[in-house]
Amino acid sequence: MKTSTLRTDAVPALSRISEEELAAVVATVLRDHDDLERSTAERIVEEALKFVAACAAFPGERLRPSRAVDKGWHALILHTHTYERLCSRLGRFVHHMPDPPASADASAEALERTPEVMTTAGYEPDRTLWLQPSGAAECCDYCPFPKDK
Repeated sequence: MKTSTLRTDAVPALSRISEEELAAVVATVLRDHDDLERSTAERIVEEALKFVAACAAFPGERLRPSRAVDKGWHALILHTHTYERLCSRLGRFVHHMPDPPASADASAEALERTPEVMTTAGYEPDRTLWLQPSGAAECCDYCPFPKDK
């Protein structure tokens, strides 16, 4: 895997939304995933903000969140006003686009590349939230649930 150099001029991810918006999105993650601790939910939302910022900065890249980060992205999307303002500040709307069937190889490659693109965009990925469970299959680029067998 290629190592990218971290830009130092990027806007901090947590400053991309207000404290009130952040608290609401974190609360949604906690509501939907009651097995998480607040600190983990906060880290997940921060990674989702980094992910969306990287997607906006590099629209030609096919990027995907990890299962953990996807929880934060879904929570952001549910807060439609917050998500709309975030994307407006980023200069483009970042759409949620599932992968077509039988694209596991492309999805795995995109998942591996995404933290590197985030680094190029100026964000240090929280690598523990980008690790996928071993052998886990995903149903689409942005879905945290395994395929039915």
